[in-house]
Amino acid sequence: MKVKFCKTEVEYPGEKLGELRDSGHLKDNMDELKERIKQDGYLFLRNFLPPEMVIKAREAIVGYLDENNALVKGEPLLEAVMPNKGKEVVMTGRSAITHHPSSTAVFENKILFDFFKLFFGQDAATYDYKWLRAVGNESFTGCHYDVVYMGRGSQNVHTVWIPIGNIPVSQGTLAILEGSHNLESFARLRNTYGRIDVDRDMISEGWFTKDPYEITEKFGGRWLTTEFNPGDVLIFGLYTMHASTTNLTDKFRISCDIRFQPAGEAMDERWAGKKPVGHYAWGKDEAKERPITDLRKEWGI
Repeated sequence: MKVKFCKTEVEYPGEKLGELRDSGHLKDNMDELKERIKQDGYLFLRNFLPPEMVIKAREAIVGYLDENNALVKGEPLLEAVMPNKGKEVVMTGRSAITHHPSSTAVFENKILFDFFKLFFGQDAATYDYKWLRAVGNESFTGCHYDVVYMGRGSQNVHTVWIPIGNIPVSQGTLAILEGSHNLESFARLRNTYGRIDVDRDMISEGWFTKDPYEITEKFGGRWLTTEFNPGDVLIFGLYTMHASTTNLTDKFRISCDIRFQPAGEAMDERWAGKKPVGHYAWGKDEAKERPITDLRKEWGI
């Protein structure tokens, strides 16, 4: 079928946008999981969290959207039908909904802490800040490394992307660029773009590009995604390039990014504590910000 990946129409599944490899059957084999994420740059785990718990979180989240007049009245609430040209509703860092009991039951579930304790070989800690999103029509996430937003503490931070409901590729699924974390062809990208800090360096746009195929043409790798169900999770590190397909539907795509790291390592101060400061410079003063295009010219990429 035809889908839209950022701004490019592509066939899915196909050569330009393939299928994520499911490692859900290996959830009790940590050695194999570590080998897979080392090789692939991600772990896609189907049925990892209790689906009924995720649906309960969705009920709370769509209720919050409805209270904020973001949904079409008269439509089934759980469908999260948006108004014409509905745009993203800001929920990132909004503790009223990110720390609602039904939300934290998913985002800080014991299953996640137990998994990462085994993965890290020590107790795991999670950022208090949660990136909960309701992504609107024609919206997408551009291509980026997470390190540019949260690279001041542990370099072992891992993102867990959680779909809050069924998400087909046409609704805006997360896509991973396989090999972007370790292929030699990406070394220059990791050592230039991968070393910026959007607050420290006052970058106007944290995304490297809005064109996913510009990256594969220059550096290689292959983009992968899949259709997600409640209970699925996608895990990856700071240097795995990712983006999202575009939401072409009339329903909000609801998902949340949460972050885990070894408890014994330093935590990026922007995302720690009960009232994280978040980005304190990025997006605050356009006159002082530098476009990523200027930096790319300096880097020669």
